[in-house]
Amino acid sequence: MSNTPLVFAGMKALIVGVANERSLAWAIAQELHKGGAELGFTYLGEALERRVRPLAEGVNSPLIEPCNVSDDTQIEALFSKIQKTWGKLDILIHSVAFANREDLEGRFITTSRQGFSNAMDISAYSLVALARHSEPLMQNGGSIVTLSYYGAEKVVPNYNVMGVAKAALEACTRYLAWDMGPKKIRVNAISAGPVKTLAAAGIRDFRSMLASAQEKTPLKETIEAEDVGALAAFLCGPGAKHITGSTMYVDSGAHIMS
Repeated sequence: MSNTPLVFAGMKALIVGVANERSLAWAIAQELHKGGAELGFTYLGEALERRVRPLAEGVNSPLIEPCNVSDDTQIEALFSKIQKTWGKLDILIHSVAFANREDLEGRFITTSRQGFSNAMDISAYSLVALARHSEPLMQNGGSIVTLSYYGAEKVVPNYNVMGVAKAALEACTRYLAWDMGPKKIRVNAISAGPVKTLAAAGIRDFRSMLASAQEKTPLKETIEAEDVGALAAFLCGPGAKHITGSTMYVDSGAHIMS
């Protein structure tokens, strides 16, 4: 039996955004679970519940709750359940993003007003809403981690409105870090390289993007979901106690290239 200390023993972590076993959020959840954290999960609709529930039950989660992050009533119900079940929260993992498929093709200039609004609401504002409800439960400090992508900084063809939403998400990370810092709540973002996930399937020519990324990175390789999980666990752990408001990269060095 390993003598490695369980860094997250006694901690409660809410994972928002698992879609299936290939999700980055699931990779993060596994790392936190290995560290001793007790996990809670959300899902959106019955179809995703069928995928999420078996994973959550596999790590003995006492919280498997519906939550549409664009619905304040559902968010309130979720955190009421967390309060009753745990009475506290130590870690929030935010892995939620959405844009209409038609807004991820063609020209960014054709993005509809409604499509722009939906992408910003679900992909960026949801972090603010979840952080606001998490704050009262993080009485002894805490860690919030969200997932971004390099399309927030540079133009990535076909990423379009999602790139704008991710830029807003990274700005939200900084402002939340400032707001929540006095309560010792840290807020950080991970900018991950392309990984084969359900979300990535919605991006046109994603396979070409993946192949191109491998060729252009200094390390000449793409990343795995487990790499994101490991970085998130670090950000939630004691080694990152003075890291907040940052966007950290796990992309084999792609972000340094012109």
